[in-house]
Amino acid sequence: MAPHSSNPGGASRVRRRALLGTAVLVVLVALAGLAAYLTRDGRNSSKAPAPQSSSASNSSPTASPSSSPPQSGRHNTLPVPPTTHDPVAFGKAAAAALWSYDTRAYSQRELLSALHGWLTSETKYADTASVDAVVPSPVLWKEMTANGQFATATVNEGHFPDSFSRALQADPGTITQAYVYAVTVSGKQSIAWTGSPAGGAENRVTTLAVQCRPSHPCALAGVLPAVAP
Repeated sequence: MAPHSSNPGGASRVRRRALLGTAVLVVLVALAGLAAYLTRDGRNSSKAPAPQSSSASNSSPTASPSSSPPQSGRHNTLPVPPTTHDPVAFGKAAAAALWSYDTRAYSQRELLSALHGWLTSETKYADTASVDAVVPSPVLWKEMTANGQFATATVNEGHFPDSFSRALQADPGTITQAYVYAVTVSGKQSIAWTGSPAGGAENRVTTLAVQCRPSHPCALAGVLPAVAP
């Protein structure tokens, strides 16, 4: 669903995709690093580490939109990233943000701009295109706006993929290059529109690349092309 796909832009996009692919390997091996980082912190690293965040594992993150739709469009605000050093907590909040939108409350451009604010400032690890692809295109957004369509998200759980955890244990030092972690999140997206407040719902699952350097709060690196269980 990502807009544009011209030649020059396409080349840099491919390059960035390749970098994210590398980061994913660094993620799959970086996951190994997470374990090291969290273990160094004196915590268990298997499924859901909780460094400096209390609402991490089994509850919906604070950045997750409410599952009940607002009565007037402007009540639903744009997603703001949480301040946390816990990759799983951040991944859950990011998934909720990516699965949610409200065409009654803001424009497609405003939503893209807000989601770009979740990305790491380290441009070589930030795959903007993978985030843009999750957002409806301007043309589709216009049609959805005419129907007052909106979506809310419920996050069930988040965890490090097994492959990532194994890679972490095999080579814990690799993560210190980029501190990028793979986080798989599952949940549900509920969609409704004018005249159909109940709408429909479907299960969602995604794997995100999350960067959490020890000295900075977590940020999104991108959405991985395939789900890692």
